[in-house]
Amino acid sequence: MAARDIGIPVTPPSRECADPKCPFHGSLPVRGAVLEGTVVSSKMASTVVVQRSYLRFIQKWERYERRQSKLSAHNPACVGAEVGDRVAIAECRPLSKTKKFVVVERRAPEGAPGARAAPATPGSAPAGPRP
Repeated sequence: MAARDIGIPVTPPSRECADPKCPFHGSLPVRGAVLEGTVVSSKMASTVVVQRSYLRFIQKWERYERRQSKLSAHNPACVGAEVGDRVAIAECRPLSKTKKFVVVERRAPEGAPGARAAPATPGSAPAGPRP
């Protein structure tokens, strides 16, 4: 069975699955937000926890602060995201109490040649024992 078009510009998975909650091989429609983050946990059955890091502008101080949030997302067998992978998640109908997103694409893992590295802070020394 070929992967169906889900209406989002992502590459469909090469493997097939029989998961009814898969947007490519099942009947789950996706809509709304498409977010990107890093998988930080995959201990639950067919579920991953995705952490998003973003900046929020503080108007009073005219500066940005770093924030992060964790979202639970359904992980279809054909996608198979693992801890450390950069993934794209798409909003869908509520699948459980906490799952309202589904993993639609695996991107380059953290630290891979295709991934963006965190910029070095100017004036920071490498971590190690203090003299």
